[in-house]
Amino acid sequence: MIVMRAMGLFAIIPASVLLTISYFVLAANKRQEEGNLKAFGYVTAILLWIAASLVLLAGSYTVITGKHPMQIMMKHMMKQCPMMKDPMGPMCQMPEMPPQK
Repeated sequence: MIVMRAMGLFAIIPASVLLTISYFVLAANKRQEEGNLKAFGYVTAILLWIAASLVLLAGSYTVITGKHPMQIMMKHMMKQCPMMKDPMGPMCQMPEMPPQK
Protein backbone atom coordinates (compact mmCIF):
# COMPACT_ATOMS: atom_id res chain seq x y z
CA MET A 1 0.00 0.00 0.00
CA ILE A 2 2.85 2.40 0.83
CA VAL A 3 4.54 1.57 -2.46
CA MET A 4 1.40 2.53 -4.37
CA ARG A 5 1.27 5.87 -2.53
CA ALA A 6 4.90 6.53 -3.39
CA MET A 7 4.18 5.75 -7.04
CA GLY A 8 1.80 8.69 -7.08
CA LEU A 9 4.72 11.03 -6.44
CA PHE A 10 6.28 9.96 -9.73
CA ALA A 11 3.46 11.80 -11.51
CA ILE A 12 5.59 14.92 -11.08
CA ILE A 13 7.99 13.70 -13.79
CA PRO A 14 5.58 13.45 -16.78
CA ALA A 15 3.73 16.57 -15.62
CA SER A 16 6.95 18.58 -15.56
CA VAL A 17 7.88 17.26 -19.02
CA LEU A 18 4.49 18.34 -20.38
CA LEU A 19 4.82 21.78 -18.80
CA THR A 20 8.34 22.18 -20.19
CA ILE A 21 7.11 21.33 -23.68
CA SER A 22 4.29 23.83 -23.31
CA TYR A 23 6.82 26.50 -22.33
CA PHE A 24 8.78 25.91 -25.52
CA VAL A 25 5.56 25.92 -27.56
CA LEU A 26 4.66 29.31 -26.07
CA ALA A 27 8.21 30.62 -26.60
CA ALA A 28 8.08 29.60 -30.26
CA ASN A 29 4.55 30.95 -30.50
CA LYS A 30 5.70 34.38 -29.32
CA ARG A 31 7.79 34.76 -32.47
CA GLN A 32 4.91 33.97 -34.82
CA GLU A 33 3.04 36.75 -36.55
CA GLU A 34 0.31 34.79 -38.33
CA GLY A 35 -3.04 34.61 -36.56
CA ASN A 36 -3.87 30.97 -37.36
CA LEU A 37 -0.49 29.59 -36.30
CA LYS A 38 -0.50 31.72 -33.17
CA ALA A 39 -3.96 30.39 -32.22
CA PHE A 40 -2.77 26.83 -32.85
CA GLY A 41 0.19 27.42 -30.50
CA TYR A 42 -2.10 28.68 -27.74
CA VAL A 43 -4.49 25.75 -28.16
CA THR A 44 -1.57 23.30 -28.07
CA ALA A 45 -0.21 24.88 -24.89
CA ILE A 46 -3.65 24.76 -23.23
CA LEU A 47 -4.04 21.08 -24.13
CA LEU A 48 -0.60 20.36 -22.67
CA TRP A 49 -1.57 22.17 -19.45
CA ILE A 50 -4.78 20.14 -19.24
CA ALA A 51 -2.83 16.90 -19.77
CA ALA A 52 -0.31 17.89 -17.09
CA SER A 53 -3.10 18.70 -14.63
CA LEU A 54 -4.78 15.34 -15.30
CA VAL A 55 -1.49 13.54 -14.65
CA LEU A 56 -1.04 15.46 -11.39
CA LEU A 57 -4.64 14.74 -10.37
CA ALA A 58 -4.15 11.02 -10.96
CA GLY A 59 -0.92 11.12 -8.97
CA SER A 60 -2.53 12.95 -6.08
CA TYR A 61 -5.44 10.48 -6.12
CA THR A 62 -2.92 7.65 -5.83
CA VAL A 63 -1.08 9.36 -2.96
CA ILE A 64 -4.28 10.14 -1.04
CA THR A 65 -6.13 6.83 -1.46
CA GLY A 66 -3.28 4.38 -2.03
CA LYS A 67 -5.14 2.91 -5.01
CA HIS A 68 -4.16 3.45 -8.59
CA PRO A 69 -7.10 4.19 -10.96
CA MET A 70 -5.91 1.45 -13.31
CA GLN A 71 -5.81 -1.04 -10.42
CA ILE A 72 -9.57 -0.67 -9.94
CA MET A 73 -10.21 -1.34 -13.64
CA MET A 74 -7.91 -4.38 -13.61
CA LYS A 75 -9.78 -5.92 -10.67
CA HIS A 76 -13.05 -5.45 -12.55
CA MET A 77 -11.59 -7.07 -15.68
CA MET A 78 -10.19 -10.00 -13.70
CA LYS A 79 -13.64 -10.80 -12.36
CA GLN A 80 -14.99 -11.07 -15.91
CA CYS A 81 -12.13 -13.06 -17.44
CA PRO A 82 -12.83 -16.82 -17.63
CA MET A 83 -9.13 -17.64 -17.32
CA MET A 84 -8.97 -15.87 -13.96
CA LYS A 85 -11.89 -17.83 -12.54
CA ASP A 86 -10.20 -21.18 -13.16
CA PRO A 87 -6.45 -20.61 -13.55
CA MET A 88 -5.78 -24.33 -13.89
CA GLY A 89 -8.45 -24.76 -16.56
CA PRO A 90 -7.88 -26.13 -20.06
CA MET A 91 -6.93 -22.72 -21.51
CA CYS A 92 -4.08 -22.21 -19.04
CA GLN A 93 -2.36 -25.58 -19.09
CA MET A 94 1.02 -25.83 -20.70
CA PRO A 95 1.21 -27.99 -23.85
CA GLU A 96 3.07 -31.28 -23.64
CA MET A 97 6.63 -31.02 -24.85
CA PRO A 98 8.04 -33.82 -27.00
CA PRO A 99 10.87 -35.76 -25.37
CA GLN A 100 14.37 -34.50 -26.10
CA LYS A 101 16.78 -36.86 -27.86
